[in-house]
Amino acid sequence: MITGIGLLSGGLDSMLSIRVLQDQGIHIIAVSFITPFFGFAKAKKASEMLGVELRIIDISDIHLNVVRSPKHGYGKTMNPCIDCHTLMFHTAGKLMEAEKADFLFSGEVLGERPMSQNLRSLMIVSKESGYEDYIVRPLSAKLLPETLPEKQGKVDRERLLRLSGRSRKPQIELAKHYGITQYAQPAGGCLLTDPAYSHKLKEMMENEPDFEKRDIELLSIGRHFRLETGEKIIVGRNQNDNERLLAIKNDDDVVIDIEDYPAPIAMIPKSGSEKAIAIAGSISALYSDAPKDSNVNIVYYYKGMSNTLSVQPFPKEEIDKIRI
Repeated sequence: MITGIGLLSGGLDSMLSIRVLQDQGIHIIAVSFITPFFGFAKAKKASEMLGVELRIIDISDIHLNVVRSPKHGYGKTMNPCIDCHTLMFHTAGKLMEAEKADFLFSGEVLGERPMSQNLRSLMIVSKESGYEDYIVRPLSAKLLPETLPEKQGKVDRERLLRLSGRSRKPQIELAKHYGITQYAQPAGGCLLTDPAYSHKLKEMMENEPDFEKRDIELLSIGRHFRLETGEKIIVGRNQNDNERLLAIKNDDDVVIDIEDYPAPIAMIPKSGSEKAIAIAGSISALYSDAPKDSNVNIVYYYKGMSNTLSVQPFPKEEIDKIRI
């Protein structure tokens, strides 16, 4: 039995690539990856619809190193797509060897994404993954060099496709042919392609070069502020943010709440000075239901201890000066 290991994002292209190969009777094992920037939820749903086995691999630690210093740089935001795809194929290649599978594949379409899916980028990814001869791209295969599985007859090249460009019409028509009616949209799967998130990430990398996985996870929660001292303050935007901050906090963080009024939780990761605590409390008060023209009491928690402090709500006209 011929087996292909396929990168499955949950988007239409990756789903179609599986269907094209299944038409040839090829057994498919799909693989999806976990990092702080994307997860496997869409891939899991897609794998269930397609009836294929899904392997989930956490590449967070090595992926963070890629994000810190990508060999081939970033896209429009902080997305190191070429290096990221190289890492995915390299990791999937190890799985291919372990499973004694025959080849790797993805749903990439030549020319669909200007940076990561032009011919040069696709060839770089193949070569630097360490599995250059084994990577098939079924949707554009006839426009790309013939791969070893095609030469060996394990994959019938004549039954592969020649899609190219940014138009989605051919894929949509193909989806109708295969009865695929639900699929994730092509954008929005990775936080690194989001401009606002990327701005916060770049700012953190400049000010906290020794950032860790949890610092990355905090970037997607609440409003972020940076003081002149370098201390960061995170303030929830809603109840969901409040709950996420409380769930991710540890004993080294300072957590601030407002007495007597509904208010967002504020956090200073990895401790904070008394001045920073007062500012964090005043920012929380600004976004709370507390009166804006009088002092309010805040409660702050640090290393299992609690203390109170009286602060004035932060001046609204000054908040943008420290907001990231």
